Amino acid sequence: MSDPHPNITRLESIDIMNIDACADAFTDDVVFRYFNPQLPKLAGDHVGREGIKSFFAKLGEVSKGTFSVRPVNAWPVGNELLVVQTQNTLTLDDEKIVTDVVLVWRFVDGKVAEIWDIPSLFTDAVPLPATSTRAG
Repeated sequence: MSDPHPNITRLESIDIMNIDACADAFTDDVVFRYFNPQLPKLAGDHVGREGIKSFFAKLGEVSKGTFSVRPVNAWPVGNELLVVQTQNTLTLDDEKIVTDVVLVWRFVDGKVAEIWDIPSLFTDAVPLPATSTRAG
């Protein structure tokens, strides 16, 4: 069996909900690019580790702490890009929402330099069987 791609190994060490604990995994000018019409106040480029921390703090407030991420699969694309499929769950206005998401992570010199968050906007996700969750 072959070893996992180094970017997958690096991603597995990241807890996006605790950026301080994994600060060395990110470039200083990392950018998290987010767009979701259901959450327009959170849309935009969130720059630096502080920008990412602020984004997830606001998401926690909006969702009243219900936001969770379920990693589904990851595919390295060369040595720079990693495509990750997740299923995200949160409650907005007392409605539970489950969304399929693709994230594209760009790595430079072994560190995350850019993340694109691309949610499915026109179809509801079919919830996956319950397992442990971890943001990523």
